[in-house]
Parts: sequence; structure tokens; C-alpha cells
Amino acid sequence: MFIVPRELTASERREIRKLATSMCANYDDYYKECLLLNGDCYMTYGVAYNNSALCKYFRQSVLPLNPKLEAVFAGEPRPEEKQCTICKKLFIPSGRQTYCSLKCKSDGNRYKSRERMKKMRERDSVMLRNSRSKLP
Repeated sequence: MFIVPRELTASERREIRKLATSMCANYDDYYKECLLLNGDCYMTYGVAYNNSALCKYFRQSVLPLNPKLEAVFAGEPRPEEKQCTICKKLFIPSGRQTYCSLKCKSDGNRYKSRERMKKMRERDSVMLRNSRSKLP
């Protein structure tokens, strides 16, 4: 069962168009139309990419060639989505981003600083105890 729970991104639409024009056996590149429909292929124009608008041949034969797109139409979350380590919300990161918002970022940095300082104090106290025990 193919469900699209969200709006497709521009890159996903491009990938669908590329698959339809290059891999679909029913697409005639010379006339730029679908041989089954004897007219414009609605997969290349992006009229709608939901369960009803997907060409049956495209869904069964062409879509499995791109596992990422197949996962999108199966309703699975996008692979590039990450979960915020603080609030557990899903977000699309830019670069190596690990937090969804500035508030979560400040909370995460505060937590990391707290843990780092805790370890440093423990290490310093152990070193101080060891140095005192070595004194005559």
C-alpha cells in the first residue's frame, strides 16, 4: 500500500520525473508522452503524487529502482530526518545539526558542559587525593 503522508520535496519530484523519463517502458522520449495514455505522462508533470495519481506500471516496475522514493510512498520517514536529542522531535538537519531549535541547542550545550565539568572535578579530586597520599 502506497501512502504519501507529507508533501514531496523538489528533489523527490525531480527523481520521479527522472525515473519516469529514463526507466519507464511506456514513456516515449521522441514524442515526450506516455504510450499507454496516448498523451502526456502525468508522472513527468507532477500533477499529483499520491496513491491514486501513481501510474500502476510506474508503481510496480519503476519505483522499486529507487528505494528512497519507494520508502516515501510506503509512508516511512525520510532517511535524512533526525531526532532531536533533547525533545525527541523529528527535523531535517542542515549539515551536522543535532538539535531542532536554538532552545534545544542551548539546553544540550548546558547539559554537555555540566557533564564535562563534573568529570573534570572528579579527575581533579582523584589527582589531589593521590598527590596528598604521596607526601611524606
